[in-house]
Amino acid sequence: MKSEVLPSAARLLHQYALCDSCLGRLFRKQLTEGSNAEKGRLLRTQLHQKQHTPAKECWLCEGLTEEIAHFVDLIMQAMEDYEFDTFLIGSKIDEDIQEKEQRLWEQEHLQDAEPLKMQINREIGKILEPRLGKTVDIPNPDIMAVIDTVYDQVALQIGSLFIYGRYKKYQRGIPQTKWPCQICQGKGCKRCNYTGKLYETTVEELIAKKALEMTQGTDESFHGSGREDIDARMLGSGRPFILEVKSPKKRTIDLALLEKETNISSKSLIEISQLRFSTREEIARIKAAEFQKTYRVIIEASAPLNKEKLIKVAQSLQGQLIKQLTPTRVAHRRANKIRERRIYNCTIESVEGIIASITLETESGTYIKEFVSGDENKTQPNLSELIGIPCKVKELDVIDVKGE
Repeated sequence: MKSEVLPSAARLLHQYALCDSCLGRLFRKQLTEGSNAEKGRLLRTQLHQKQHTPAKECWLCEGLTEEIAHFVDLIMQAMEDYEFDTFLIGSKIDEDIQEKEQRLWEQEHLQDAEPLKMQINREIGKILEPRLGKTVDIPNPDIMAVIDTVYDQVALQIGSLFIYGRYKKYQRGIPQTKWPCQICQGKGCKRCNYTGKLYETTVEELIAKKALEMTQGTDESFHGSGREDIDARMLGSGRPFILEVKSPKKRTIDLALLEKETNISSKSLIEISQLRFSTREEIARIKAAEFQKTYRVIIEASAPLNKEKLIKVAQSLQGQLIKQLTPTRVAHRRANKIRERRIYNCTIESVEGIIASITLETESGTYIKEFVSGDENKTQPNLSELIGIPCKVKELDVIDVKGE
């Protein structure tokens, strides 16, 4: 035991009635063996002090160190409806106690003392781990219980559940995510038939419905790897997404069953596949990933198309870098700047009069409609200019999202 510990402990015990646990807590770095209470008893023995201060009479903790078992029971009751593998404990301590603690540290220069809050959190966690058969996880717990020691109330912070998958969208006119009504901002009005939504349904809602039922989550967020236009279909192997279910009560759900039930209830609208559990970190990955896309485009020209010329133009576009100023249709929500994107491949599938079918393989983020029309020359080069006939996209399908 370091020589300065006993004089400091003697001064403290002369001025304040401290329980063994609070006394030991103040010297956690100087005394490394045993619990805080055992450290306190050791100090009393060394100081030949026989008088023991019960926790209820402790000037500092005011009996909190003896309420650990009570707090454990409250937390277990609060968490009993939730499934989880990892947890973390937090606590709120009366401000007067914290102020007294801080004052004591400064008075005796006890920079290494353990805060009462830390001791309560640790001791509750040590009891709960074997009792629940779960593990404390400080950086990323499934559930965090915060006990208010003044009012005996427990607040739960439930970690989200993340589900990765791919979706196909078979029907045009369905947006990927929810759009609140622009008139009422989601509150509900006559214009939106009091739904608060601009569109009746979305890919997000169709995918989330069964997941929320199975997990008993309170809400969700949808994270897609890019998005297709509302009037475009998403075909092929589908687009990667992560569904974030918030505050789920159930975490061990059957993903095969979720996939099956979602596809049955959303038949002819969407289809999901490749479901697996994911993490918050993977959201950033799929958001940042620049997946190469393949499109099937039906174009409509203002005059009959020459197939040979169209094929020559398509050949000239192999590997071509194009520059796109922010399109007029998205200028209200996108920064006005020039974006460079590469056309990896362009293949003419069929030509009949003013209609042609084209397969395009492009860099992620390419505005296909504007590449075809030119968008008043905001995209250079563009298909309309290269063939000498104004064209527009009649139908657009995403048929492959590469990169996974």
